[in-house]
Amino acid sequence: MKIGLLFGSFNPIHIGHLIIANYMANHTSLDKVWLVVSPQNPFKKFGDLINTYDRLEMAKLATENAENISVSDVELKLPQPSYTIDTLAFLKEKHPEHEFALIMGSDNLATLHKWKNYKLILRDYKIYVYPRPGYENAELASEPAVTITMTPQMELSATFIRKSILEKKNVQYFVPDPVLKFIESKSLYKR
Repeated sequence: MKIGLLFGSFNPIHIGHLIIANYMANHTSLDKVWLVVSPQNPFKKFGDLINTYDRLEMAKLATENAENISVSDVELKLPQPSYTIDTLAFLKEKHPEHEFALIMGSDNLATLHKWKNYKLILRDYKIYVYPRPGYENAELASEPAVTITMTPQMELSATFIRKSILEKKNVQYFVPDPVLKFIESKSLYKR
């Protein structure tokens, strides 16, 4: 089975993430998409990052009825910081029956050359890229492993959602209802 891995903080997961996952699972050669909740992105500072298990739970709530999208906690089991190449190697060993691919935005493709062992990633894994404004011509876009997709774009960020919650603004249609209920029940992002 071809599994696309969409890594993210999902802080919180929102409809933009789900649109990408749904597109990749249904409009590419991938059979399934796993949302890989990352404890910490080595390129980002901790900042507003809430508890990893709350982020994992929100991702599960958002995808509980999805047929071909599921959530993975694999990076919670690996040493930190967790680098993509290490996670891929672990998954390849644990699930030899699957063929894993990466899903990333064109903004990440533009900085892939800074990733640990990026040449191995390009050699051993397919990469499905969704467009991000301002990153249309990434240098690595012509690599044989890279497939540029026509994923619908939505300018929605978790930062915007967190800020909106802090300012007591309605985020009802930006996150799935079960996620919003979870956020409200735990008073997340209010400080």
